[in-house]
Amino acid sequence: MARLGVWKWLGKRSRLLPAILLLFAMSTDLATPRTVSAAALYAAAILAAAPLLSLRGTVLTGASAFLLDWAMFRYFGYRRNPIEFSELAMVATVTVIAIFLNRLIHHRKAQLQSVRDIAAAAQRAVLPRPPERLGPLCFAARYEAAQTDAQIGGDLYAVVDTPFGVRCVIGDVRGKGMGAVRAVAVCTVTFREAAQQESSLAALVERLERAVALDARQAGNVSELEGFITGAFVEFPRGGGEFRLVNRGHPAPLLFLGDTVQYIEPGRPGLPLGLAALAGDPVCVDTVAFPEGASLLLYTDGLTEARDETGVFYDPAARCTGHRCPGPDAIVDALLADVHRHTGGRRTDDMALLAITRTPDKARPASTR
Repeated sequence: MARLGVWKWLGKRSRLLPAILLLFAMSTDLATPRTVSAAALYAAAILAAAPLLSLRGTVLTGASAFLLDWAMFRYFGYRRNPIEFSELAMVATVTVIAIFLNRLIHHRKAQLQSVRDIAAAAQRAVLPRPPERLGPLCFAARYEAAQTDAQIGGDLYAVVDTPFGVRCVIGDVRGKGMGAVRAVAVCTVTFREAAQQESSLAALVERLERAVALDARQAGNVSELEGFITGAFVEFPRGGGEFRLVNRGHPAPLLFLGDTVQYIEPGRPGLPLGLAALAGDPVCVDTVAFPEGASLLLYTDGLTEARDETGVFYDPAARCTGHRCPGPDAIVDALLADVHRHTGGRRTDDMALLAITRTPDKARPASTR
């Protein structure tokens, strides 16, 4: 963590590097014999300006290096010397090259920003922010991709208000890259459509099973084992103090009751979506009490597989037990902060969190946001 802090500190002050190199070059010229030249330092300052400064800053750095080098020649009494012309020509040439690199980097950054904007739009389309409140249920979601600059990965979540109650899903696609993003899109779109049409949670899961298996075949996977999605499906019936849960090979959700936290293990383990043909067992639906003030946390294995420097896995139930969180935002924010402390800021897998809190119809829990 300390190393990351040092690099952040240096990154904020990197724009000073060209000026520091120019001062060092001038000091070297003044402190050494006249036969020693600091031309390499002048060139280094100009080239450092290309990626760190604007076009104007790069031009000013090149002009300053040229003038300083010319002044050093005058200071040491060189006039119309071939060495002088050669060195000043080198500085001028490096300046032209630096200006070209600066423009090239500028256009590459513009292209990268465009790609990031498209990725952010894709994330909002595929993983829109859930509603903050539906009846007595309050929601909060957070998503962190394994790669710092990535906007979307292989984890998914969705919340849908349906005639049969509020239905939620959280899932983790096997694999990485664009194939995983495609599977996320297929699963979320199918879930949102089927949640409004299927009258039972079991029928909803079976429909997603068929969609995932079909997508895996269309993607050209050689084996059914190559494409699957672990998922936890939750249904909150209207007017009831309970929820129904189907777990298909996914990490067990966490139930918060006061200052106690417990895992909700499935009554019968289920295979991930896309692998139903290997078992053929009916969908197991568990019913769990969900009184007022209780919270449910759905998450992906990026949370429980996060490790510290010694390789110890993160245990959210043990870390959260004894702490009261007033609402879903407080739960996910506290968990993210704690897992970052546990890992020292390192991320090796995507991580999605979806927290749900049941409150009285006219009450709303406090939020950290």
